[in-house]
Amino acid sequence: MRSLLHRTILLTSPSHSLIRRTSLSAMATTASSSLLLPSISLNNLSSSKNASFGFAAKNLSRSRISMSVSAGSQSTTVHDSLFADYKPTSAFLFPGQGAQAVGMGKESQSVGAAGELYKKANDILGYDLLDICVNGPKEKLDSTVISQPAIYVTSLAAVELLRVREGGEQIINSVDVTCGLSLGEYTALAFAGAFSFEDGLKLVKLRGEAMQAAADAAKSAMVSIIGLDSEKVQQLCDAANQEVDEADKVQIANYLCPGNYAVSGGLKGIEVVEAKAKSFKARMTVRLAVAGAFHTSFMEPAVSRLEAALAATEIRSPRIPVISNVDAQPHADPDTIKKILARQMQMLTTGDISSPMGDNSKDSLIQRT
Repeated sequence: MRSLLHRTILLTSPSHSLIRRTSLSAMATTASSSLLLPSISLNNLSSSKNASFGFAAKNLSRSRISMSVSAGSQSTTVHDSLFADYKPTSAFLFPGQGAQAVGMGKESQSVGAAGELYKKANDILGYDLLDICVNGPKEKLDSTVISQPAIYVTSLAAVELLRVREGGEQIINSVDVTCGLSLGEYTALAFAGAFSFEDGLKLVKLRGEAMQAAADAAKSAMVSIIGLDSEKVQQLCDAANQEVDEADKVQIANYLCPGNYAVSGGLKGIEVVEAKAKSFKARMTVRLAVAGAFHTSFMEPAVSRLEAALAATEIRSPRIPVISNVDAQPHADPDTIKKILARQMQMLTTGDISSPMGDNSKDSLIQRT
């Protein structure tokens, strides 16, 4: 649990203390870039010092969308720009798929509120989630249908573990903005009160199942490209796409931070990217431990299932801003949040939601499977 807590809380301390808080203006130089590397043990995360984090609060453009939401016989208007003028000081960043490691969650057994989350999860999932988290096997924990619920529950259990530690309640109460890497956006929304723990887990369970089914329908994969800027990674993708059929095309799926991008696509295309990366001066490539090409059109079959589940789920305005993976903006309107969560599965940006962030907006996104 301690190792995932380092991952769950936005900033980790080089001195191996539990947590260090900072202003959001410092985020670009203090968060861990190993968020992108699922092959790195979570126990090593606290030693990362000089990595960068692709999110700059000062560059966030503000959404001005407003929508009419029906509430029984009354109609109320929720302005999506509710958080337009927020001034954040402390943030939680929740991890996404790839952060899982056998042994996570072990400490939750000594904290009642944390252990209770796993008990609730067992009733929803139909299996002993904590046992898999603590004991594995790794291959089972790494599967999409299990790793997504496991990370969601363990992340929120980590918050409860922090809460009982000295100063923990004060730290949690000081958080005034939150975000998460793809799957982690659901955790962030639960932390911010946009939906209940149980409803969030049901969504995550269905999301994992739908993404696994979409991945099984076609041979696809994701690879992390380390040490190139986004322009060079795009050139690498273009070069690979010249050598494969349409079904194996690749694209940048995740703009995580400068020098750290994930490419998704057909398996053959990914293999070509890996073979060509060194010639483009990439420092390294890391095949991601995910089922397929997440955040691309490969996930289109999963979108309708998630949309139906989101439509049936009660989502409220978050109590604090939650930064979206799709457009790097905080949204208050529940209907907008539902649309963004569905689109997040298959693409980074959409044409329907305004995002006048300029040409460099992609490098501010914090998406992660």
